[in-house]
Amino acid sequence: MSSFWRRESTNVYKIFSITFNELIKLFGHMAYFIPERPDNVPATNNRITCWLAILVLRVMGWKIKGELPNHPQLVVCAAPHTSNWDFILAMLVSLALGVKFSYLMKREAFIWPFKNMFMALGGVPLDRGSSDETVRQISEWYRSHDQVWLAITPEGTRSKVRKWKTGFLRIAHMAKVPVLLVAWHYPEKSLYLDKVWHTTGNHAQDAEEIRKYMGSRFVGANPDNQ
Repeated sequence: MSSFWRRESTNVYKIFSITFNELIKLFGHMAYFIPERPDNVPATNNRITCWLAILVLRVMGWKIKGELPNHPQLVVCAAPHTSNWDFILAMLVSLALGVKFSYLMKREAFIWPFKNMFMALGGVPLDRGSSDETVRQISEWYRSHDQVWLAITPEGTRSKVRKWKTGFLRIAHMAKVPVLLVAWHYPEKSLYLDKVWHTTGNHAQDAEEIRKYMGSRFVGANPDNQ
């Protein structure tokens, strides 16, 4: 077990031994790091999971920095993705913000009794085929839904890659939506809601510029992999 895993597991364990007074104290100091959610952002509207997620993040020492853009539709570019912890932290942040993020799943997974659960959690059914067909399907999903924040990790893997995949940019360009850059920064234990990026149509160039921009500012759980 890595030292990072042991350390974070210990922090999560603290949640179950916290006293009532400590709980009240934590809740009293939480609001400062939760950005306001604008009206156009797709929402979960579940206060219980929101406060529970805030509590877990607070105990783990993680913060949310930045602001949520008031866009009903966009693609979320989440990086640097170097650890399984990224997904756990992203889910906690999503619940804490009360924002419904969507993610891609194989259409075959959307069967009873799981279909409604996956849809409620933001799953987008996808017929696996060529990359062009995938982009077309997702673009149609945007056109048929008023509010969509689709989260994609451009590396496509937790391992080190020389260049990013351009699918997230092709989707944003075809759907005519902006890209929100979101980053895990482990040295500060912070998840950044960074700037909104507008595609130029030159996807390879955009991907490289975003990769260099985020790589120069944010450090993942396993820096050697980014």
